[in-house]
Amino acid sequence: MKARALSLAAALLLAVSPALARQPETPAAPRVVVSEIAAAIRDAYFDPAKAETIAAALEAEAAAGRYDALTDQRDLETALTARLEPWDQHFSVGKPAPSGPAPARSTTASSGLVPVPFPVVAARQGQGFRAVQILPGNVGLIEMRFFGDFDGADDPARKQVDAALQLVSGADSVIFDLRNNGGGSPAMVGYLVSAFVGPDADVYNRFHSREGESREAPAQPYAAPRVDVPVYVLISGRTGSAAEAFAYTMQAARRAVIIGETSGGAANPGGPVFTPSGYRVFISTGSPTNPLTGGNWEKVGVRPDVGVPAEDALKTAWKAALANQPNAAPAAVIEAAWVNEALDAPVLSVDPAPYLGAYGGSVVQATGDGLTWRNERRPAWRLRPLSPDLFFDMDEPYRRIRFVRDETGHVTALEVLDSQTGVTRLLRRSA
Repeated sequence: MKARALSLAAALLLAVSPALARQPETPAAPRVVVSEIAAAIRDAYFDPAKAETIAAALEAEAAAGRYDALTDQRDLETALTARLEPWDQHFSVGKPAPSGPAPARSTTASSGLVPVPFPVVAARQGQGFRAVQILPGNVGLIEMRFFGDFDGADDPARKQVDAALQLVSGADSVIFDLRNNGGGSPAMVGYLVSAFVGPDADVYNRFHSREGESREAPAQPYAAPRVDVPVYVLISGRTGSAAEAFAYTMQAARRAVIIGETSGGAANPGGPVFTPSGYRVFISTGSPTNPLTGGNWEKVGVRPDVGVPAEDALKTAWKAALANQPNAAPAAVIEAAWVNEALDAPVLSVDPAPYLGAYGGSVVQATGDGLTWRNERRPAWRLRPLSPDLFFDMDEPYRRIRFVRDETGHVTALEVLDSQTGVTRLLRRSA
């Protein structure tokens, strides 16, 4: 097995073999299907002894009639997947739709589904990169939905990861959001890890297969690794396979803090095998061992360093990043503190009436969910209270609006405060 073998998430999107377009007119009997799947496992599963145990168990169950009543192929696929998963989390059974032209109109019926070649899917989905941005406080965020595959520097996925890493190269901390990432290519895993460890670091998973051993270490590591930048990786129960490999390796190397919920527990990479009757079986052809732990995450998942509900993981990591910026410029300390304060802001209810009105060339207005401040023709800021008379910009939380009152308690002005520029502006309220 090669270290670049595809994981579950990528393999599920692969184009169907042209041979599968010629589906048999009469569906194969369940016993025939099970026999073919058992044979495929016996031939391809990375552990020959375990493969024999699994195949023999399936054959015995089929001979006893366990699957005879499952004449609907969808029921058979579901039952076989559920039966195989306890042995290996990557096992799955399915029967792809035949290849052919796209349906003339949109439909939700399964008969209207047409396979899309994985390279097309990957290109349309940014090679797995859903979003790359700089959060307020100079925290880099890379959200990935799968790990694209590549061979060399000119491959689209390699160019994409280089672009993403370049965008966050000046960030004081980096967050990887893998909460909805089902896996992909070990090639991307190794390359991303190399962006945060030294060139000689022995941290990469080794894969055992029937063909021997290979490593996840990239042939060409990232050219300018940031070995000191704080890294945070967000995971959930949806995080699987190659995405787990990245989190597990970074955790074992002590190069990232893992935040969220325990991941899915699918460690063994592989790929789809197609049976004579047209079923696709995802079979693990290798198993990783991490040199630092001596094990992997199969069935147990990657356990977070900071356990929080998945929906709270980004905020938790963002706050941790703001508090841990050893290389941040002194002027950035206030910005980080203000952003952190906004993230922690309690839900306050304030009477908007005292603040409404015109201030110089700007206006404060009430909306259904609070206040806005619009300066001349510019888009309005959405304001949320930190305390009575002090608000922050919900889109750029390093900015503040402070309302000024006179000795009678009447609001007479507002002050605009910007922790990035250090600029303050006082706008008097119109009569």
